[in-house]
Amino acid sequence: MTTLKGRPDTPLPDAVLAYLERAGLAGTGATVVPLSGDASDRRYFRLRQPGHPSVVLALHPGPFDVRALPFVNVSELLAQVPVPIPAILDHAGDLGMLVQQDLGDVTLQALLGAASADEHHALYRQAVGFIVALQQRGGELASDRYLPYRVAFDVDKLTWEMEFFVKHFCLAYRGAALSDGERADLGAEWALIVEELAGEARVLCHRDYHSRNLMWSDDQLYLIDFQDARMGPDTYDLVSLLRDSYVDMADDQLDALITHFLSLKGSSAVCHEAHEFRRRFDLMSLQRNLKALGTFGYMTATRQNPVYRQYIPRTLHYAHANLVKYERFARLRALLAPHIPELQ
Repeated sequence: MTTLKGRPDTPLPDAVLAYLERAGLAGTGATVVPLSGDASDRRYFRLRQPGHPSVVLALHPGPFDVRALPFVNVSELLAQVPVPIPAILDHAGDLGMLVQQDLGDVTLQALLGAASADEHHALYRQAVGFIVALQQRGGELASDRYLPYRVAFDVDKLTWEMEFFVKHFCLAYRGAALSDGERADLGAEWALIVEELAGEARVLCHRDYHSRNLMWSDDQLYLIDFQDARMGPDTYDLVSLLRDSYVDMADDQLDALITHFLSLKGSSAVCHEAHEFRRRFDLMSLQRNLKALGTFGYMTATRQNPVYRQYIPRTLHYAHANLVKYERFARLRALLAPHIPELQ
């Protein structure tokens, strides 16, 4: 009998049962264990069967054409970079089922808690190296065949993210009462940030490259959750990794890893060049951290999922650091601080 381990009174979804029957696994002693999901509408299960490695069942909200599934399309691209990603083992599009290699449960976020200082640094250097590979090899592989080359962090996308922050963090989560004038003034500030970021040269970006989307398996890091990859600034993935809402990072380690990134990119990293890159990095960091606050507000206030609340203070700290570091953000800080005291 196939069971939903740990939840004996909870039936398996019909699509999972149908897949097990189709694969000849019903009644074989296989067990199905629910896994904690991400902020998406996909559901994940670990399938264990006697005498075989476990696999992960990724259940999508509805049927799909595997040839058009973004995860599959981007997998084909990343396999050519190459960077380590989970293998796709099977699919049943009519059931909304994609079967993937099981990488276990150890994220980079979890691994860091038991890592020494040297191991911590080595892990991040490896992760930075993957970003450089994506950017450099990604430029060589550019083709409309792959979805990431058709979408970008353009003005519309970045502006939408800023409005998402206002709607879901400022208004819904913090209950801010913004006047029409304040909303208009925020829009003007967003425009200055967004236009600069959207105007930068674009490279291939994972799009959500942080410690919870890097898995440790078989003594190496793997990239997951890459289906939304797109083109964007060369600072984007680096910001996601080094100004991660889920992990604290000391300033000296941050500086060392930025220097490592520039070195791998072949930059001479002279003083002016490094200073300019850090300015662009901080600008991207502010935008992404504010967008992350929007996501946390949405998950907490709208989706009623309180687990993300714990990551808000760190993200606000990162945003505050950049707001006070640059005079150009004085007006933005003045607009936000009355409603978000942490940004004073």
